[in-house]
Amino acid sequence: MNKHTGVFPALLTPFTAEGRINDKELERLIAYNIKKGVAGFYVNGSTQEAFLLREEERRHIYRLVKEICGDRVTLYAHIGCVSTEEAISYGHLATELGYDAVSAVAPFYYKFSVGEIKQHYRMIAKAVELPLILYNIPAFSGVSLTFDDFAELLEDDKMIGVKYTSADHFMLQRLCAAFPHKCFFNGYDETFAAGLIMGVGGGIGSTYNFMAEKFVDMQAKFKQGDIAGVQAVQDVVNRIIAALCRVGVMQGEKALLDMLGFDFGPCRAPFAPLSKEAMQYLADTVLPLL
Repeated sequence: MNKHTGVFPALLTPFTAEGRINDKELERLIAYNIKKGVAGFYVNGSTQEAFLLREEERRHIYRLVKEICGDRVTLYAHIGCVSTEEAISYGHLATELGYDAVSAVAPFYYKFSVGEIKQHYRMIAKAVELPLILYNIPAFSGVSLTFDDFAELLEDDKMIGVKYTSADHFMLQRLCAAFPHKCFFNGYDETFAAGLIMGVGGGIGSTYNFMAEKFVDMQAKFKQGDIAGVQAVQDVVNRIIAALCRVGVMQGEKALLDMLGFDFGPCRAPFAPLSKEAMQYLADTVLPLL
C-alpha cells in the first residue's frame, strides 16, 4: 500500500476564454505539483467540476492526465456517477489507460437505500479490474454510511480504502484501526492534521493544487514527531481556507492559481465569477501566506 500514501491534489480544470479545457495549463499545474513532491493526482473529482463536464470532456481529461504523468506518480480516476453503468464505463477506460485505482462517490440525488448504494459499489468492484477507493462525502452526497456499512464493504479485497471527507473523526479512527491494511485519505483540507492523528496515510484535497507543499510538510513533520510544527502549518492553511470560504472555494482556488501565474479561467455556470472586491481580498489576505 506504499503507493497509496501521501499528498494527492484533486485536480482543478482550467478553461480557455471559449470555455474549452485548457490542456496546456493542466499540464503546467501537474508539473508544478510534481516538483512539490506530491504522490499523485485524483482525476475528475468534484474539484475538477466533473459533474459540469460533458462525457467526452471527462474522458479527454482521463487520457490527458495519464499522457502527461505516465508512470511518474500514482493516479486515481474518480468515476463517480449516479448511474452504475456509466461509472463502470469510466472505470473500464481508466483500466485501459493504466490508472492505479478508481474511486467513486456514492450515487446521489435519488436517495438510494444503503443496500442499493452497497450494491452499486459491489457492481463497480466486480466489473472494473482496478482496485476501488470509496469516496465518503456526506455533506455533499447526502449519503451517510455507518462504521458497519464501511466495514462490510471493506471486507471486499477489491475495495482498498476510503477518501474520507467528513468531520466524524471518531469513525475515521475506528476504520483506520480496524483496517490497518487498507488506505485512508483525509478529505477536508482544514482537518489534515486531525486526519494524521486518526491514522490516515495521506490526503486528497483541492487546495493542494496551489499549496501542496504545506501538506507535504505537515506529513513530514508528523512522521518526525513534530506535532507543534504540524499545528503551525495547519493554522496557516486554515487561515487561507477561511478566506476561500468567504469568497467561494472553487472560484477562489482558480483565482489564486491565476495570481500565481496560471491561466485557469472561471468555473462553469452555475458558479458565479468572483467580483473585483473578492479578488482583491484574496490577493491581500492569501498571497502573503503562500
